[in-house]
Amino acid sequence: MRLIGLDPGLQRTGWGVIEAVGNRLGFVASGVVASAASDDLATRLDRLYVGLAGVIESYKPCEAAVEETVVNKNALSSLKLGHARGVVLLAAARHGLHVSEYASRSVKRAVTGTGAAEKEQVAVMVRMLLPESGPVTGDAADALAVALCHAHIRLTHSRIMAGVRA
Repeated sequence: MRLIGLDPGLQRTGWGVIEAVGNRLGFVASGVVASAASDDLATRLDRLYVGLAGVIESYKPCEAAVEETVVNKNALSSLKLGHARGVVLLAAARHGLHVSEYASRSVKRAVTGTGAAEKEQVAVMVRMLLPESGPVTGDAADALAVALCHAHIRLTHSRIMAGVRA
């Protein structure tokens, strides 16, 4: 099963695609869709949608996992991030993907074992779990972590369901 993890941001939205076969996980691709702060909001959101649509069409994931938004103290920043998150959810939905959402603490816990992990710890664990990913940017590493979290949840759920059926 091919999964895409998405870490929404207006300036930089990270994406990471992994392949889950049984309990084996493999790196497919990762990157960032960026927009210029000098552009107006509508142009930035359009660039985000078009970029993500291209990624989804190129890598053809079966499901998407999106990190939930952390509310900032700055209300305007939170609002803009919410717009970006809406576009991320829309891009996945318009391409027929089932979308699962995960809190940042859940993603960190799934990848590092603690929900209070720092960004650098998450990136190190992503490289350890997906060594073929090589060095990835922070936003792409976060997106890969979201995909890994989703794969872990799916695998755990499958094992529970197999035990129930037995």
